[in-house]
Amino acid sequence: MLWDGTNSSMPSPDMPVIRELRVRAVRVPMPEPHRTASGVVAESPLVLIDAITDGGIAGHGIVFTYTAAALRPVADLVVNFEPLVKGEPLAPREIADKLAARFRLLGTQGLVGMALAGIDMALWDALARLHGVSLVRLLGAVEKPMPAYGAVGHEGAMGSARGAEAWARRGFRGVKVKIGYSDVKQDIEAVRAIRSAVGGEVAIMVDYNQCLTPADAIERLRSMEDLGLTWVEEPTLAHDFEGHARIAREIATPIQCGENWCGILDLRHAVAADASDFVMPEVMKMGGVTGWLRAAAIAEAHGIRVSSHLWPEVSAHLLSATPMAHWLEYADWWNPIVAEPLRVERGLAMPSESAGSGVEWNEAAIGNCLA
Repeated sequence: MLWDGTNSSMPSPDMPVIRELRVRAVRVPMPEPHRTASGVVAESPLVLIDAITDGGIAGHGIVFTYTAAALRPVADLVVNFEPLVKGEPLAPREIADKLAARFRLLGTQGLVGMALAGIDMALWDALARLHGVSLVRLLGAVEKPMPAYGAVGHEGAMGSARGAEAWARRGFRGVKVKIGYSDVKQDIEAVRAIRSAVGGEVAIMVDYNQCLTPADAIERLRSMEDLGLTWVEEPTLAHDFEGHARIAREIATPIQCGENWCGILDLRHAVAADASDFVMPEVMKMGGVTGWLRAAAIAEAHGIRVSSHLWPEVSAHLLSATPMAHWLEYADWWNPIVAEPLRVERGLAMPSESAGSGVEWNEAAIGNCLA
């Protein structure tokens, strides 16, 4: 039986304990800049976390800080949290609950939540490695191929079409494009150009990155109902649950939200408000593997389909263990520092069958990216 520490606070004599956390900050150049309605992402600022047990097992976690300005603060937070987990039994759920209680007054959102999630991912990876199984098998499921889509930036109609066509040539079954131009005609032109480039069998999603008011979103999306979109993502502010619910009531195309929700309480509020037809929890902002499992249980109870945001290696395992799994978002943003990036074959993401979450370091590349 696989024990995760939820039934007792006292470790048995042969139970591994956490010896240390190793933390590195890296800045990984993007293969090409990713443009959104909010700005350009040109690099991946990452905090790499190794959770080392007293037996020498190392579990790996990744935190993406979005901006280099947050890179060192998050790395420092992880270092500062080490005394809270050092000497604890390797029991990720138990530790997640302990840390949540410890930071209840400060709050577990923002940079604190990112650091805690990175630790959680590293602990689950270590636990899977301890038992010599993949993460999904540790969770009681098996690896399943997941339909994957690739992301296209805010590139205008022709640039978006070229980017989408490149994903389709690689066999991807879906593409997601950033829109939110000054005029809805430009949004429509971008979608139609993509459809012309990829054909009728490839799913098209659009992402507004929260740039519209609810009233503007309804007006725009009414004119886009005939485009056959798989979903419209975050048309208004991520935490405007009432606004998203209003949009979802008025628009037939499914609304997708979740990548910016912090923890399961946000998810619960969104579900209660009927704010989103689908949900897209992010393993980091949702609270690591522990947070994802709790979010997936809520989604299953309400019959809501679940997609992932970033973290393709870990997300492939989590979606395999998620009954309402929908789409995996594929991104190669930190492939250079991962020894074996997630495989995608014929548009299907193939979770790693090796022990752990599928994250293994490319140490030579890391050495060239240290911040």
